[in-house]
Amino acid sequence: MGIDKSLKIYLAGHRGMVGSSILNNLESKGYSNFVFTPSDKYDLINQGIVEDFFNKEKPDYVIIAAAKVGGIVANNEFRADFLYQNLMIQNNLIHSSSANGVKKLIFLGSSCIYPRDCNQPIKEEYLLTGELEKTNEPYAIAKISGIKMCESYFKQHNNNFISVMPTNLYGPRDNFDLNNSHVIPALIRKFHSAKINKLPSVEIWGTGKPKREFLHVDDLADACVFLFENLDSNKLYPFGISQINIGCGNDLSIGDLSKLIKKIVGFKGTIKFDESKPDGTPRKLLDITRLKNLGWKSSIGLEDGLNQTYNWYLKENHLKN
Repeated sequence: MGIDKSLKIYLAGHRGMVGSSILNNLESKGYSNFVFTPSDKYDLINQGIVEDFFNKEKPDYVIIAAAKVGGIVANNEFRADFLYQNLMIQNNLIHSSSANGVKKLIFLGSSCIYPRDCNQPIKEEYLLTGELEKTNEPYAIAKISGIKMCESYFKQHNNNFISVMPTNLYGPRDNFDLNNSHVIPALIRKFHSAKINKLPSVEIWGTGKPKREFLHVDDLADACVFLFENLDSNKLYPFGISQINIGCGNDLSIGDLSKLIKKIVGFKGTIKFDESKPDGTPRKLLDITRLKNLGWKSSIGLEDGLNQTYNWYLKENHLKN
């Protein structure tokens, strides 16, 4: 199906790191008819509020970037919140989209849906073939439920709802709180703080050997809009695939990532690895063959993306390089 750029798009989570980047990308491609549910006015956990919104606005397209998110500590400590809130948000949005005849829906998941000890690179078919990582299992289960909702609503109601699974993301508007951030913003903040305070070293958990894939949030946004315009449910589910991976196709070790961020920040001290701390999964790289075959690939190199992210961090926090 073609996308009519004049029709109404409801972007859930438009103020977040991912949602705001998707909004910028859509606007750059000529889309202009948007409706939103800012979190200070709309509680997406409340079914009645969501139903009233859909009944009033009748969006033609829906993109779900709204979710309760956090780092390992938050995921592990607030397990019930991550399960309940994410289930309620996506249940309400997906069901109301179906009930109101939405022409197309994109649901954003997370690569943590895949088994902890997957073969590498991780193919879409590996979903539900093994145990999940325990620390973020509730979040992963919620996202898996969202994937299966989209698939089931296609199979029962022929809804054009698809799910996309991004790899580890970074970029402007990320969360730099050390207690609740992912690895790249945490390392940027650590190295910057060490540089400003003239510390002799920065300590990093683990051996530095695990490998991770990182995708700039603007690349993710571009991939989401590409799939929004070019992929329909009938090209996915009948072939036994529940979701499509989004990544860059390359990974690097945490040790090499640390050296790169140290260089970008300009920290002159040493890096110390605390090998008494856990490494986590040895490797997590998504297989993006399907996405590449559709005609999309990432364009933002890691070093360029990290430079941009560090500059945003400095500007946003009124810091000097």
